Amino acid sequence: MTRIIRAGIVQQSCSADIKTNLEKLHRNIASVAQAGADLVVLQELHNTPYFCQTEDTSLFDLAEPIPGPSTGFYSEIAAAYRIVLVTSLFERRAAGLYHNTAVVFDTDGSIAGIYRKMHIPDDPAYYEKFYFTPGDIGFEPIQTSIGKLGVQVCWDQWYPEGARLMALKGAEILIYPTAIGWESTDTQEEKLRQTGAWITVQRGHAVANGLPVIAVNRVGLELDPSGQTNGILFWGNSFVAGPQGEILAQASNTKEENLVVSIDMGRSENVRRWWPFLRDRRIDEFKDLTRRFID
Repeated sequence: MTRIIRAGIVQQSCSADIKTNLEKLHRNIASVAQAGADLVVLQELHNTPYFCQTEDTSLFDLAEPIPGPSTGFYSEIAAAYRIVLVTSLFERRAAGLYHNTAVVFDTDGSIAGIYRKMHIPDDPAYYEKFYFTPGDIGFEPIQTSIGKLGVQVCWDQWYPEGARLMALKGAEILIYPTAIGWESTDTQEEKLRQTGAWITVQRGHAVANGLPVIAVNRVGLELDPSGQTNGILFWGNSFVAGPQGEILAQASNTKEENLVVSIDMGRSENVRRWWPFLRDRRIDEFKDLTRRFID
């Protein structure tokens, strides 16, 4: 039986004005919903600039409880347009305990589930370990009215283990809200290598698991408030891939864009019949995957 999901992806830049960001997000969500999207995916930490370029304790004030003001805002939008909405928020769980958390809303505005980012980077201009505690609820797909979503966040997208666990637990789509870009001193060749690797590894998750993948990245230059670096030029390139890794749609690396993409969910069944990777996995020989390194 044919089952089509119309996925809307919102690739936008962010300013320091949170109210302006929220208004733009609302307009863009409305745009793809009115164009027929029944699933809408936003980028990582979309309410604010990417604040992890510096370590500043005052920025913890940006965090909110879940449920809280932002979940109320996005709940109303999801219900108004009858969409499943994937958001990415800075969660205040308790004093001194914060997470990078994806919140998924169902078509009635209810919270279908959350995912707390598991892999936390700590690199120049990406000082996320200062802000975020690693997730503690595992790789659990979120059941919605349009299907079971395997949502992870940004740095998680480089790890095949998370994608596999989501697939083994019945996820029907892999979804990655993202904030990733170039440093200004990177050469053009290095920029191409980085972007190519980012797209390739996620297309690999699609192929290895026979599932569609949605990756939504922010775009535009965001300056480093400390002045220690020249900021991050977020490279956009948000895309949707099918279960054989085929690119169904891709945004540019420079522009704000809204795309609506039809995903044939029946293809996963056929692809998994042609390429039965799950059948042939040697699970009896995989125990060493839980070791940090095999000396």
